[in-house]
Amino acid sequence: MHVETLLRNSAAASPERIAVTDGEMRLSYGVLDDNSDRLASFLLARGVQRGDRVVIFMENIWETTVAIFAVLKAGAVFCPVNPSLKVDGLRFVLGDCRPSAVLTQAKYARLCQEAGGDMPHSPIIVAARGDAGIPTVLAFEECLAEGPGRLPDAGTDDDLAMIIYTSGSTGKAKGVMMSHGNVLAASGSIATYLENTAKDVILGVLPLSFTYGLYQLLVAVRVGARLVLQKNFAFPHVVLAAARREGVTGLPLVPTMAAMILCLKDLEPLPALRYITSAAAALPTAHVSGLKGQFPDVRLYLMYGLTECARATFLLPEEVDRRPDSAGKAIPGTEVLVVDEAGCPLAAGAVGELIVRGPHVMQGYWENPAATDAALRPGPKPGERWLHTGDLFRTDADGFLYFVGRKDDIVKVRGEKVALSQVEAALHACSGVVAAVVVGVPDPVLGTTLRAAVVASDPALTERDILRHCAGILPENMMPKTVEFRAELPLTASGKVSRRLVMEAGEKK
Repeated sequence: MHVETLLRNSAAASPERIAVTDGEMRLSYGVLDDNSDRLASFLLARGVQRGDRVVIFMENIWETTVAIFAVLKAGAVFCPVNPSLKVDGLRFVLGDCRPSAVLTQAKYARLCQEAGGDMPHSPIIVAARGDAGIPTVLAFEECLAEGPGRLPDAGTDDDLAMIIYTSGSTGKAKGVMMSHGNVLAASGSIATYLENTAKDVILGVLPLSFTYGLYQLLVAVRVGARLVLQKNFAFPHVVLAAARREGVTGLPLVPTMAAMILCLKDLEPLPALRYITSAAAALPTAHVSGLKGQFPDVRLYLMYGLTECARATFLLPEEVDRRPDSAGKAIPGTEVLVVDEAGCPLAAGAVGELIVRGPHVMQGYWENPAATDAALRPGPKPGERWLHTGDLFRTDADGFLYFVGRKDDIVKVRGEKVALSQVEAALHACSGVVAAVVVGVPDPVLGTTLRAAVVASDPALTERDILRHCAGILPENMMPKTVEFRAELPLTASGKVSRRLVMEAGEKK
């Protein structure tokens, strides 16, 4: 079975049901199915073949949803790329996956043309929403005007469905290869534990070009639900007003969104809201309690995942009050373990690397066997292949997992290991702090000292106040040496706070 079969099934069951809203645009399942057929036929007629890569360089607009399923129906591999990427970043992606086509918007057409200009065989470019002003760029709307032709039969679960690029925060971005079987397994597991049905209305404000946002679409189509697209969360009141009008039942967010929601004055209720999910980064316990207070009757799911497997763990809402700092247990149909450096499982309380096994784990990194072999390695039993996440966890006596930090975010202060995420948790617990990040700064005497950057909702809050708060809960070696106040913290395109950019900004001062 292929991923596009999910759309065909939902369209056959309820062709008039609304699949996607984008402002005033309301796209039914029948129309989404038909439009993606038409675009798939167009791509095939222009030379796109089975297994070819097609880059989708678009915002959260209805045309993106058509593009994703059209590429799949053509038997090709879709490569979603965030349109905030600059020319050098896009040039790297195009050179790496060598697409036969790029589907984009008119305002990004010249950027796409420039980024692909050095390729031996330039991809065809199709642009939506306006005239790109470039004769060689084809109009998305005209592609849909062509009648659908014969499409290839669906292949096997092992066929490649997508290549989605990591953010590259720890080096060059890598293309994560996901088969149709991987995507079907991940979307099925997520829909199971969130108890999604066709009655759900899911807010799609997270970028469709990243795993967390993309699976809002895939899960919605799987169960026949409705996805309410929004381009970003820059204006929370506007987005939440749209969610209220549309009767949103599912609100996926990242910690920065949670902080913005908790700072809103006179927030009107979302009467239809059934659940909230949090992923991408650990949600501070202060935000957990804030959301529970703001939405007392809403189920809150705390999740952990990464591009290489979409999701790995989740915490049932019934456990949140007892374990607000836990990432839960393995998602349905998968396994997780905390292991030492030799790959041996660790006892409760011991800190080690989280490894993941299941049908949702990637096939590997596109044309990067060395990175693939480093990430996908044998497990405790012969014949097993586990994804090594690079993230440090511990378990409690009941088997619940707790995120400690990335291996790369463990620094030594006075010879002792310090997890930067634990210092950040202490900062988030300080009244008036809405966002915080900590970086390690080289020191000739101590080895490393800690510098914190915070965003505060209370203008009277001082560095001394924060350090006094930290001194009450942190040992001396985990204390920040300095605290800087910022209007905002730099984010990656996926909504995570960028430690690297924080450090670079500090170095310029």
